[in-house]
Amino acid sequence: MERITLRRGTLLLVSALLLGACGSPAPQDLLAQILARGTIIVSTDPNYAPQSVLKADGARTEGTACAADQLTAGEMEGFDVDTAVEIGTRLGVETCFATPTWDAITAGNWGDQWDISVGSMTITTARQEILDFTTAYYYTPAQFAASTASGVTSYEGLNGQAVCVGSATTYESWLNGDMVGLGLPASSVYATAPTGITVVSLETDQECAQAIAAGRTDFVAYLTSGTVVDQNISAGVPVARVGDPVFSEDLSVAIDKSHTLGTSTLVSRLDEAVRAMHEDGTLSQLSLKWFNFDLTRAPN
Repeated sequence: MERITLRRGTLLLVSALLLGACGSPAPQDLLAQILARGTIIVSTDPNYAPQSVLKADGARTEGTACAADQLTAGEMEGFDVDTAVEIGTRLGVETCFATPTWDAITAGNWGDQWDISVGSMTITTARQEILDFTTAYYYTPAQFAASTASGVTSYEGLNGQAVCVGSATTYESWLNGDMVGLGLPASSVYATAPTGITVVSLETDQECAQAIAAGRTDFVAYLTSGTVVDQNISAGVPVARVGDPVFSEDLSVAIDKSHTLGTSTLVSRLDEAVRAMHEDGTLSQLSLKWFNFDLTRAPN
C-alpha cells in the first residue's frame, strides 16, 4: 500500500508541475499584471472639478471589466479623467477609478490597491522619495481666492487671516513654509506666504470653496489651483481671485515605489504615453476642452 500511495503522490506532483509549466506564468511586473487583467486602476478625486468629478447623469459603462467597487469612465468626467482614459487606451486596457483620500495617495505605500494616480499631483522633493513620476502632463498656477463677503481684495489683505487648503497638498506645505519638502525650483515660486495666517485644512481643495458657499465663516480665503478657482467662480460660488499666482506646479502621473511587483516598465510605458500625448496634441485638446486654456506647456 505504501508503494502504491508513493506512486500516486509522485504522479500527482509530476502532473502539477506539468500543468504549471503549461499554464500562464504569474505576471512578473505591474505592467504585465495590468495587461493580463485588461484594466488599469487609477486613483483620482471625485470632487475636484474641472479635473475630476462624478458625472451628474453618469452611468456605469456597459460591459465594463472594472470591479464592483471601482468607478468607470461612464461615471466620471474631467481633465484628469479624460487623461487617464486616454492612457488606458494607449496601453490597450480599460481605465477604472479608485477614490482614496488625497493624503493616502500622497503618503505612498498603497498596498497594491490601485496602480497609478492621475490626480493632478505636483512633483515635489518629498514625494519623489516614495513615488515615481512621469513627465508632467500639465502645469497649473497656485491661486488665492477670497469670499466676496470678507472684504479681502488684495494680497496684503490676507495677512493675519484664516486660509483654507486641502490636506497634504502643496498649498498646505507652501503656507506652512515647508519649502524643502515642497522642492519647487526657485523659478516656479513667485511670492512668499502672507504673514500671521491661520491654516485651516479640509480633505480636498474644493471643500474650501464649497464651505464658503454653504456659509462657513471660520476662514475667509483659500489657496488652490487657478483652474479650481475659475470653476468655482463660473459655478456661482461667491469668491474672487486675490492677487497673482504665487507658484507654479508641474503635475504628473504617479506610481507607488513600494508596489510588490516591479514598476520600472510601467513607469517607462506611462512616460512614453504622456510624451506622445504632448507631441500629437491630445493633451492640449483636453486642456482647451476643460480649462479653455492650454496648460500643457511649461510656464516660462
